Amino acid sequence: MLLVRLLAAAMGDGTLDLVTVDGKRHRIGSGLPKLTLRLHDRAVERELLTNPRLRFGEAYMDGRLTVEGGTIYDLLSMLMSGSDVQGVLGRAAETLSPLLRRAQQYNPMRRSRRNAEHHYNLSRRFYELFLDRDMQYSCAYFPEPGMSLDDAQEAKKRHIAAKLLLVPGMRVLDIGCGWGGMALYLARRSGARVTGITLSSEQLEVAKRRAEEAGLADRVTFELRDYRDFAAAHPAAFDRVVSVGMFEHVGVPHYRGYFDAVRDMLKDDGVALIHAIGRMDGPGFTNPWMRKYIFPGGYSPALSEVLPVIERSGLLTTDLEVLRLHYAETLRHWRSRFDARRAEAKALYDERFCRMWEFYLAGAELAFRLQGHMVFQVQVARSLGAVPLTRDYMVNAERHLAEASAGIDASTGTIPKLRSAHSAESAT
Repeated sequence: MLLVRLLAAAMGDGTLDLVTVDGKRHRIGSGLPKLTLRLHDRAVERELLTNPRLRFGEAYMDGRLTVEGGTIYDLLSMLMSGSDVQGVLGRAAETLSPLLRRAQQYNPMRRSRRNAEHHYNLSRRFYELFLDRDMQYSCAYFPEPGMSLDDAQEAKKRHIAAKLLLVPGMRVLDIGCGWGGMALYLARRSGARVTGITLSSEQLEVAKRRAEEAGLADRVTFELRDYRDFAAAHPAAFDRVVSVGMFEHVGVPHYRGYFDAVRDMLKDDGVALIHAIGRMDGPGFTNPWMRKYIFPGGYSPALSEVLPVIERSGLLTTDLEVLRLHYAETLRHWRSRFDARRAEAKALYDERFCRMWEFYLAGAELAFRLQGHMVFQVQVARSLGAVPLTRDYMVNAERHLAEASAGIDASTGTIPKLRSAHSAESAT
């Protein structure tokens, strides 16, 4: 049976019993764990042969493929750790993806807004089921083992803020501001004036309301804008630009335009920090199921696709950090929290939607654990003197932020001992 051979090639450790619609049981592998994959109609077998990367997830969503003796995470872990994850026919079906990538990632402004609405205009109540209290929908930062999700997301914001060299009064732009948590954090902790832009009307409404409730509406504003038309209207307007979890939606054909926009919006001594998902194994393509159901137009790039564009834009790469398993841990928390409140998610949507999110969270976590995905933070500047000569300022600022988090001056939001780039450099 061809499907058995293809699954055997994809298998890592463990035993999988494949049960076809006629009740026949085919054993694949040996050892633990032991799972059963049951196919509920004859068409599934054919679909898994021709396009497994897309059809496997669809069959699971529709209940035409079920897992016994474990979860979809357990099954995907078994199938994503073998030597041939896709199978011969599956790989052949995707060899055209690099040729079609420019079309798949062509994201002009209208399509970008439609793509954002597809994912981010889901009910806030849904995201509250599994995100942290600040609604951070991006990779958390785990400098210590055993951290809670809330603490790790707070650590992520500190880590990014430390790299921005913020001082009171600076103007900061947050591209892809989500529900406003990062923008509010930067304003509250540094005294900066922050503008956040998003393509999601749902996120915009929530972010504006949060700024009002926090008493920060005079220092934090949010707009429904695309970074491209926003850049044209704001030349050299910002001391700092930050973007967290948005670059994955830009698309390779638009990288030059993106970094040109960042460059144009920065002042001469400006600094930007881009936090994004990437891949360690070189340029690739987006999983077709993920592209269709979760992030249309999305792509996680290799650094070899990003750094040359930064160079051509005239920006200087002043710091680069790779976070390896931090997103895997973040997704583990999200998956656990989603599972604990699955009934509430089903009440908001339906069973198929819940199965889609189970598949998404499980597959995404395993991509970071087993398939070379990572997160990178690249700091860029317009001039050589914009950033201190050593990285000590990051460590110092992060420590001051942690110390100040419980004793911040509520009236000014300033951080004790946090210095500007130039004063920090003169001290080195």
